[in-house]
Amino acid sequence: METIKKEAIAEWFQSLQNEICEGMEQADGKGKFKEDLWERAGGGGGRTRILAHGDVIEKGGVNFSAVHGPMPEKIMAALNLSEGDFFASGVSIVMHPFNPWVPIIHMNIRYFEMSDGTWWFGGGIDLTPHYVNPEDAKFFHTSLKDACDQYHPGYYPEFKAWADDYFFIKHRNETRGIGGIFFDKVAKDKMKDFEFVKGVGTTFLPVYTHLIQKNKQQSYSPEEKEWQMIRRGRYVEFNLVYDKGTRFGLDTEGRTESILMSLPEQAKWLYNHSPAENSREAQTLRFLKKGLNWVE
Repeated sequence: METIKKEAIAEWFQSLQNEICEGMEQADGKGKFKEDLWERAGGGGGRTRILAHGDVIEKGGVNFSAVHGPMPEKIMAALNLSEGDFFASGVSIVMHPFNPWVPIIHMNIRYFEMSDGTWWFGGGIDLTPHYVNPEDAKFFHTSLKDACDQYHPGYYPEFKAWADDYFFIKHRNETRGIGGIFFDKVAKDKMKDFEFVKGVGTTFLPVYTHLIQKNKQQSYSPEEKEWQMIRRGRYVEFNLVYDKGTRFGLDTEGRTESILMSLPEQAKWLYNHSPAENSREAQTLRFLKKGLNWVE
């Protein structure tokens, strides 16, 4: 059976990081990524690229990493794995825009293997609008469905439902945004699974640049800017309390600055805040539910 080595997978992830950084610089029109190379004490390392204070993006990061070494006990227990060496590589992206009408976007695609031959792919892509626009939501989800349908007709409904469950802020009883797709431990056919992951990865740039171009010129008020800060606060709550990637990075002694690059520069937490009835803010909260069908 044809297969692919971990080094080739990591090399493709690096090329995707290059492609997305170049495309985001063009879409922003001003900002440039600064690169930070780092090494992991236990083995491997990565390159973190941050774009800050551009025309569109207030803070954005595109991370690549390829780390290896003895499997930490916390991860062995969490993943129910036996003792051994691990290898993990992937690309992780978060973009926080200035304009409240441009959504936050997140993508992570990754590969993991153990010295005993165990391997799998995981990842996902999701959108967190400060104000939910049904037209943009349909475009986003239709794009993901198209990407999934090229590989398996069951992928989009399965992975969309998984994203609804995963990107859920339990203590707020709301989804982080409008979801997307999320998958983990995909391990059927390495070549085909890798092609699927590549298909997800290459969806990011055209989808997000479309949303930027469509919304970046829309004017906003101080009140709408404050609502953006409140929604950013919800984003921070999810990442610090529930996100498995954050926990994996910290538990494997990854680079803290790279792991926490997903957090915005500014956010707000107002005590017991509730938007006015029938406001656009209240309408957005009504969209933050599991199980909504955005593609029909």
